[in-house]
Amino acid sequence: MCKPFIKWVGGKRQLINDIKANMPQKFDRYIEPFIGGGALFFELKKENSLINDYNPELTNLYEIIKTDPKALIEDLKKHTNSEAYYYQLRALDRDPETYQKLSKVQKASRFIFLNKTGYNGLYRVNRKGQNNVPYGRYTNPTIFEEENIYACSRLLQSATIMTGDFENVKAHIKAGDFVYFDPPYVPLNATSNFTAYTDKGFDDDMQFRLKELCDYIDSIGAYFLLSNSYTDFILDLYKDYEIVTVGANRALNCKASGRGKIKEVLAKNY
Repeated sequence: MCKPFIKWVGGKRQLINDIKANMPQKFDRYIEPFIGGGALFFELKKENSLINDYNPELTNLYEIIKTDPKALIEDLKKHTNSEAYYYQLRALDRDPETYQKLSKVQKASRFIFLNKTGYNGLYRVNRKGQNNVPYGRYTNPTIFEEENIYACSRLLQSATIMTGDFENVKAHIKAGDFVYFDPPYVPLNATSNFTAYTDKGFDDDMQFRLKELCDYIDSIGAYFLLSNSYTDFILDLYKDYEIVTVGANRALNCKASGRGKIKEVLAKNY
């Protein structure tokens, strides 16, 4: 059994049953253009999948787990959970020349360590693409599980891993394939867009481009399922498709009154 090896804000572990209940009963290839933490990918465990993400640090991690899990595990054992060490490791990307000297294994190891010891599992970068998540102050966090990394590596052997814009996958989609989209959500309000997963952000124009890709998928006889926030913008954008409302827990809010169940939508063309 394998499960996600990183924490991911907006990850879909809590909505897995809702998502599976709304998937097509039969499909050919599984494609996920915003892989993130890969909750659905690891749940389905479908071979020959295609996964993609804009974040090269994230896709490098997937590649290393696929190709060199042993070296990654050995490097992960070197880390120390202390505030001083955390900020020292985080600061490496402030000096591009120093950072580029790191091997792909070291970059993947750094990614996991910062993810598991940083505040609330956030992955956030500034406009220069530099990690700016504060130290999480966890007493004894589980940085990695060796058996899980090897299990994930076995699943990834048959997977194609791509890096770049979500439209990268367009040329690879064929009739009968199933594409699951979990993009950065449309903000519920002006202050809720706290997470910048990339230095480019994800604005309304990108949401419109994503809708056009969904229209293309529908036109060639493939299937898509898309998760997003319950907003008038999304409800109107996908009004020509079936929309299912689901409930998700709001986990990331500094005020207790801001946590609890919120509505999200699943849009699908079948």
